[in-house]
Amino acid sequence: MSTKRVVGWVAFFGVAAALAWFPEYFKQADDSDPTVVAVAPPTKGKTPGTSAAASSAAAVTPIQDLSPAGDLFAARSWKAAPAPGTVTEQPVIDTPVVQTPTAPPLPFQFVGRLDDRSDLQVFLQNGEKIYVVRKGDVIDETWRIERISDEELNLVYLPLHLAQTLSVGSTE
Repeated sequence: MSTKRVVGWVAFFGVAAALAWFPEYFKQADDSDPTVVAVAPPTKGKTPGTSAAASSAAAVTPIQDLSPAGDLFAARSWKAAPAPGTVTEQPVIDTPVVQTPTAPPLPFQFVGRLDDRSDLQVFLQNGEKIYVVRKGDVIDETWRIERISDEELNLVYLPLHLAQTLSVGSTE
């Protein structure tokens, strides 16, 4: 490397170090707002021999920092803001809704019937179980057979004492 190039690099790094280490030295003493920078307006028709200090003292114009404050990516809309409406507050009376208890749907399906002269038996299916019932029988301690006719079977749901009917077809 030539000595001219080495001297150039040393001078460059020396100036960079001086600018980095002594920033207070280069600040102006009358700056109260760090966002305002003084710039001298360019003047035309000056002679090249006039000093820069005399021209900067003549007219100094402050330039304010115009960078946006706040969120740059905030949601914006061209629509006008909705006018606030008037709210008349009324007390809300929360009345509990009392639902009348109901019996569950009948879990049984009619399979068939056996009619002896003295006794009528009905075959009911609930899933995999098949029940052979007569009048007055109780199924699983929840359903009681009240009446058996040719067209329907009357059952009572024992926990609520509610009656339900199951169609068992006709004799025809």
